[in-house]
Amino acid sequence: MLRALKQLDRLLRGELTGAEQLDAQPSRGFQIPLRTFVPLAIGLGATYGFFMGWYALALNWGQPTNKGWMQLLAGMVKLPALFLLTLVVTFPSLYVFNALVGTRLGFLAVLRVLVAAIAVNLAVAASLGTILAFFTLSTTSYHFIVLLNVALLAIAGAVGLGFLLKTLQRISATLSAAAPGENSGSTIFFIWVIIYALVGMQMGWLLRPFIGHPGAAFEWFRVREGNFFLSVIEHLQKLLGS
Repeated sequence: MLRALKQLDRLLRGELTGAEQLDAQPSRGFQIPLRTFVPLAIGLGATYGFFMGWYALALNWGQPTNKGWMQLLAGMVKLPALFLLTLVVTFPSLYVFNALVGTRLGFLAVLRVLVAAIAVNLAVAASLGTILAFFTLSTTSYHFIVLLNVALLAIAGAVGLGFLLKTLQRISATLSAAAPGENSGSTIFFIWVIIYALVGMQMGWLLRPFIGHPGAAFEWFRVREGNFFLSVIEHLQKLLGS
């Protein structure tokens, strides 16, 4: 675990994704160990999921029900699943986009970059978990907690996607310099980042509930209706009393 955290620290400091890491064989991408970062990403996701589940646990503490504990467990399972499933859905499109712009990155190189971005995303989210815990113990407003989680995950997501876009552009620019005339593909990568974000938001909607409504029984999944954006607007309206 200590070794994994040291590797995460190196990733966050840019030591694993610097230009010098691409000099030898740039087509292979950065040498990011998947055996280290996949379990680490799962652990970081479970950490934030734990703090998400605190809301249900706090509301049901001391009551003859296991709803709080079940929601805590669900959060720890579904938060990492959200990112891994988003990776599965969007990986083929990034690989094709990568081929279209001619960066010549291999299968594992693309996968390493995505896993690294997810690790950064979840590291930021986990670091915000104590802030979520503080507000969870400070309020019982379900709508506020939902919107706070959306805001915190949006911050973490923006950092993760920014890391991903910059890393892809760095790889593309390095390969283009090695083979003048190739397109860096910045626009295509940016479009893919938007697709990734949209898929992630909708995936979160499909896997809900993550927090658990105070007036509803525990359930692993809800019926598929509405969408993420309408739900955010509804919670905001209810929070403001309109």
